[in-house]
Amino acid sequence: MKTIVVYKSETGFTKKYASWISEELKADIYDANEVKVDLLVKYDTIIYGGGLYASGIKGVSLITSNLGQLKGKKIVVFATGASPVRTDVVDHVINSNFTEEQLKQLKFFYLRGGFNYNGLTPISKVLMLLLKYKIKLKLRFKGKLTNDERGMLNTYEKPVDFTNRKNLEELLEYIRFNS
Repeated sequence: MKTIVVYKSETGFTKKYASWISEELKADIYDANEVKVDLLVKYDTIIYGGGLYASGIKGVSLITSNLGQLKGKKIVVFATGASPVRTDVVDHVINSNFTEEQLKQLKFFYLRGGFNYNGLTPISKVLMLLLKYKIKLKLRFKGKLTNDERGMLNTYEKPVDFTNRKNLEELLEYIRFNS
């Protein structure tokens, strides 16, 4: 089975996971900027990874807009984000990125990545500053934040990296045993 790993990574967390997956599966690996659907159709298994930005998986349209051409392929999509792996987080990401019909053709995994404000593009920095001010306003007017909001505020000053090869176990097992 020919396997390809494609990733879209702004701060490196998704790229790190994609590299580990590629190593484990001895798969070809590409940055999504270098990939078009005509390359994907040459593979039996397609693994796509993208970082989360405002609940959207960066670049996932490469997969979702081409599902018709990828029929019969095993497709796995993973997203990386700073939030802990929890059902509410995973459900929100799924509902924000996929239709029920699309989910019939792909398997989704959420992997905890990290956050590095200094590694963001200028546009992403502006968006994340807006989020920071929104959280601070909530604290000022409501006096209470969620654990995720408190954690997010702390990461602006000090990057956090939660990547771990162990986080890939379920994804790798799915690929190996559903071929």
